[in-house]
Amino acid sequence: MVANPQPQRMTPEEYLGWEAEQPIKHEYIEGQVYGMAGGTLPHNDIILNLYSQLRSHLRSKGCRSNVADVKVRISPAGPYFYPDMVVSCDERDRQATDAICYPILLIEVLSPSTAGFDRGDKFKYYRRIPTLQEYVLIDAEKVGVDCYRKTSTGRWELTAYPEHAANPENPVLDLVSVDFHCPLAFVYEAVELPQLPETL
Repeated sequence: MVANPQPQRMTPEEYLGWEAEQPIKHEYIEGQVYGMAGGTLPHNDIILNLYSQLRSHLRSKGCRSNVADVKVRISPAGPYFYPDMVVSCDERDRQATDAICYPILLIEVLSPSTAGFDRGDKFKYYRRIPTLQEYVLIDAEKVGVDCYRKTSTGRWELTAYPEHAANPENPVLDLVSVDFHCPLAFVYEAVELPQLPETL
């Protein structure tokens, strides 16, 4: 979640050295540094639910998965982002200690303050990563997941859950990039979604 930008401009090298010493995380976009705001309890619960479902499946495939505190590097010049979850099955990321550079799957949990950025400019940056196959946006205010998948022709197609699920009554979330399937209910298990006001 991006908060207000810091006033100073930095090179990528300055950012990496400075950010390693900060008490909070910062993302880096074109010389500008942005402090990260904290997430809500539903946001945290959703990503932990999905991570707990995915972890053993990914380990058996030789992939690594990380949540929240791991940077993704778009290029050496940046940007650098902190997705809610990143999965890499690339050998070059196996021993990474600073940032993941070759993700296959990126997941963001949406909040009202960041949804527009996550769907728009952040996705534009993420699409520059050649290894990325799937970008997943999870709603933290109501049940709903948007999966953007790269086709064999390099185009990105949207599959929305639960409406595009094979069985919308009991939808199963498909993460095609890592051959993973789980009931959408597991993603939202024990998550207290905010009460939305009724429309007249």
